[in-house]
Amino acid sequence: MSDDRPANFSSVWSDLRNVSFSQGFLDAGGIRTRYMQSGDPSKPLVLALHGVGGHAEAYSRNFGPHGEHFWFVAIDMLGHGWTDQPPIDYQVKDYAEHVLAVLKALGRDKAMLTGESLGGWVATYLAVHHPDSVEKLVLNTAGGWTAHPEVMERLKRLSNEAASDPTWARIKTRLEFLMCDKSMVSDDLIETRRAIYAQPGFSDTMRRIMCLQEMEIRRPNMITEAQYRSIEAPTLVVWTSHDPTATPAEGKQISEMIPGAQYVVMNECGHWPQFEDAELFNRLHIDFLLGK
Repeated sequence: MSDDRPANFSSVWSDLRNVSFSQGFLDAGGIRTRYMQSGDPSKPLVLALHGVGGHAEAYSRNFGPHGEHFWFVAIDMLGHGWTDQPPIDYQVKDYAEHVLAVLKALGRDKAMLTGESLGGWVATYLAVHHPDSVEKLVLNTAGGWTAHPEVMERLKRLSNEAASDPTWARIKTRLEFLMCDKSMVSDDLIETRRAIYAQPGFSDTMRRIMCLQEMEIRRPNMITEAQYRSIEAPTLVVWTSHDPTATPAEGKQISEMIPGAQYVVMNECGHWPQFEDAELFNRLHIDFLLGK
């Protein structure tokens, strides 16, 4: 019998093979919010926040290892994935208020927050403005500090094109933006996101989500040096060698402003190190959260 499977075959479901997990919906302050979870709710809560235009599957390769130590919950953030999409211009405060409502719905008043890209921006906002809600903080290629017009324009264009015309090719191109190794964009990942972007009205939602790529809206939402310096939560800043949004030097700037922050660069990764090199990310991430 011949074996003609693609050499790079991968799937969200194969990522979750042998993982005890569940997904569902909760009411977070009136917002129907999708979540995925692993681990035991009696353990410390780690709440994972994806990037702009993303969804909880960004953490598909992290549920298993983290579930051994924590109650690991990833959500579709406000306006994203299969969570409700109110007709607002989505700014950082809106996302943060939704996260606080999620914590309340989960029966917690605080959590260890880990955020990638936009998720890191929102987690930073919470650490600044709601410090009692943040036990530990992981900023993974986080937004909030840089504003590069060419990057913002590219991200806005790719995202709006993919949502207004959710063809296989456009979704693939949008996902390839995230990766150093473009072959990591599997057919299953493309279809997972294509189904989200094909929802009725999602193209309008995407245009609202992309408001943070407009300089006049982005600037007031950005984190200041004084705000970074005010963060009290133990913090790990994770950057990558091939991040398409900011350089490792810019990531290091963030870490140097946060008192006592740890800093690490993951090589041969783009904007999704938790996915591209899950083995290394899981080890670094879990050790930090456990205080090792």
